[in-house]
Amino acid sequence: MTTSVTETTLDDSPALELRAGELIATVVPSVGMVVASLMRGETELLGQRGGLTAYRDKGSSFGVPLLYPWANRLSGLSYTASGTTVELDAATTPIKLDGNGLPIHGLLTASRLWELGHATADEGGAEVMATLDFGEHPELLAGFPFPHAIALTHRLDASGLQTTLTVMPTGDVAVPIAFGFHPYLAPGGDRTAWLIELPVTSHALLDNRGLPTGEIEPVPPGPRALDTAAYDDLYPTIEAEPEFAVENAERRLEVSFGQHFSCAQVYAPADADFICFEPMTAPTDALVTGNELRVVEPGGSFTASFRIDVLSL
Repeated sequence: MTTSVTETTLDDSPALELRAGELIATVVPSVGMVVASLMRGETELLGQRGGLTAYRDKGSSFGVPLLYPWANRLSGLSYTASGTTVELDAATTPIKLDGNGLPIHGLLTASRLWELGHATADEGGAEVMATLDFGEHPELLAGFPFPHAIALTHRLDASGLQTTLTVMPTGDVAVPIAFGFHPYLAPGGDRTAWLIELPVTSHALLDNRGLPTGEIEPVPPGPRALDTAAYDDLYPTIEAEPEFAVENAERRLEVSFGQHFSCAQVYAPADADFICFEPMTAPTDALVTGNELRVVEPGGSFTASFRIDVLSL
C-alpha cells in the first residue's frame, strides 16, 4: 500500500494531503484542523456545502470540523461548570450564534491557533497531528476558563479515517468535557434511496430552538430508509460500540464511535446531499444543565476517537 503526506494548498490556505491506498484526505491545520476532503479515487465522500472559503470566512461548516469546547448549542450566554460561572461575550471571545442568538459549536470554528506537531506516513497509513494550548490565548479562556491543551490527530489508512482528540489540563482546575465532531457524509446518488443505520436506543424531544426539553422516548435501533425524512435529532443513549452508517448502491460509509462518545446528533436536512452522524461526549447544553457532564482532573487526560470507514458494495 502506498502512503504519503504532501504539502499543498486549498482555497489559498496551506493544506496537507494524506494518501493511503485508494483514499485521499485533505487536512487544513490553519483553518480549524478541519478535514476538508475525503476521496476514494475521484469521488468526494464528504459534504462540501460552501467549502473551505465559507468555513474560514463565515464559519459555515463542512467536511469534518471539530466542535469545541461544546458541541451543538447552549441555552444561553452563561453557564456554571467546575465551580466557575462564565458569561459569554462576543466582544471578548470568538463565539458563534445561531438564528435564535444561542452560542453554537464552541470557540474553535475555523481557528487559526493550531500548531502543527507532525505530519508523517508509514506502512500502515498517513497522519497529521496538531496542538492548541487554551492557556496561551486569553480570548479562549474568557469563554472557557479552564486552562488545558488539546491534541488532535487525523490518521488515514486503507480503510478509512480515524480522528482522535486528547484533552490535557494544564492548571489546577478540572476541565469540563462536552466536545464533539460534525462529519458531513456524502455517499452520492439519490438521497431518497439511501439506507441508514442508527444504533440508538433513545430519542430526546427538542423545543423549537433545538434544545432538549428533558423528555426522552425509546427508539428501536437498526436500518431504515432515509427517503424524504429530515433529521436534526439528539439521541442521548446509543448502543455499545456503535456503528452508524449510510449506503447507496455503490458504497457504504460507516462512522464508529469510541467508548467516550456517549450520545449522537443526526443531521440531514430534507434537501441536502449529506447526512451527519455527530459523535458527542455530552448531550446538548450540558455545560448549562450539567446533564452527564464529565470533567478531567488536573494531572489527568481524556481521549476520544471515532472513525469513518469506506466500503464498496
